[in-house]
Amino acid sequence: MNYSCTTYELACNKCGKRYGNQPLSACPDCLAPLEVVYDLLSARGVFTRDSIARGPASIWRYARLLPVPEGFQSDLPVGFTPLIRTNRLGARLGASNLYVKNDAVCFPTLSSKDRVVAIALANAQKFGFDTVGCSSTGNLANAVAAQAARLGLKACILVPTDVEPAKILNTLVYGARLIRIDGNYDHVSRLSGLIAEEYTWGFVNVNLRPYYAEGSKTIGYEIAEQLGWRLPDNVVVPMAGGSLIGKIRKGFNELIFLGLVKKPARPVRFFGAQATGCSPISVAVKEGRDAIVPQQPNTIARSLAIGNPSDGPAAARMILADGGWAEDVSDVEIVSGIQELAETEGIFTETAGGVTTAVTARLYADGRIAQDQTTVICITGNGLKTTDALAGRFDHLDARAIRPSLADFDAYLRTLDGTAEPKLVAAEER
Repeated sequence: MNYSCTTYELACNKCGKRYGNQPLSACPDCLAPLEVVYDLLSARGVFTRDSIARGPASIWRYARLLPVPEGFQSDLPVGFTPLIRTNRLGARLGASNLYVKNDAVCFPTLSSKDRVVAIALANAQKFGFDTVGCSSTGNLANAVAAQAARLGLKACILVPTDVEPAKILNTLVYGARLIRIDGNYDHVSRLSGLIAEEYTWGFVNVNLRPYYAEGSKTIGYEIAEQLGWRLPDNVVVPMAGGSLIGKIRKGFNELIFLGLVKKPARPVRFFGAQATGCSPISVAVKEGRDAIVPQQPNTIARSLAIGNPSDGPAAARMILADGGWAEDVSDVEIVSGIQELAETEGIFTETAGGVTTAVTARLYADGRIAQDQTTVICITGNGLKTTDALAGRFDHLDARAIRPSLADFDAYLRTLDGTAEPKLVAAEER
């Protein structure tokens, strides 16, 4: 499919200077981050509900408001993941209008990072990079490796030493070059910046970062469309670097500006979710400030373990400005959150989703979210990637094999249930 896009370019979010389109992430004059800005007025009357509905069931249905090159084509069905109204989880939390946005089934690598990588690599091709890379805590590594393979690009991935084994395997299988760094994510990120300056490579979260980050706002577009072109009251979002929560809000604001959704009487409230073992943004919000005090990560939620988040100040300001909140939960609560979502809604999420589910439970319990408000939980990754977090969780279960007979099955079932009396089974059934 060929896409005709709204005019866009990079602009400094501090001084406003424009830089056209190039692999650049920070303003050379004031060192503030660059962001993609659009000619939204030209999109009015063109980017409509009808035109979106005629598009593919992927993020490319929103291509007119994504930073992809003119004439860009893609058949990669990234995004447009399910928005599921919860029944059993909502009942357990005391919520009557709770939804899960499930990026645990995003194509091709089962996380929301597939969205941002699709946009970044479209621009990597435009800028002529033959090698792409990233610094990653796992999910981004998977997405870059897979999509680079599909496009015929070489990939070099840098990760901390403690990345989960499943995520390592899910990177190497695509033929990417993976390099472990002896340090935490913040060390890896700094090294990536140096490599991007020294080598002529496209690092998706360094010199391609402004384009990369725009992929996240498609979650906001999808939530609004899947709710029948209306905005929720609240969104609960996991926070690592802090970009995702702001981009979902940007997506909502663009839809309001274009008249695709009605401006709510009260701004959508955003609730940030972090692990207590790495909660610099949560701590800042609780203290009513946007200054981030870096932390040394110590949590099983490794995908959120960024101790000095680059977009943390912006995330904290946004949350506080719109009347939201941020909360953090322990590793024990994270595992319980994973299991609770699985047991109630049949969704197996990774540790980041355990954080989000557990934080949501806390928000309802503390009265920060009303029972009847429309609330969306963002689940950003699949539990098959972090099975080590559940190690030992089910070791108490009896793994004995029984003979293939109904009598043995009945006896075994009574053992599990603690039933005193056996069920009477006819001889022919045995």
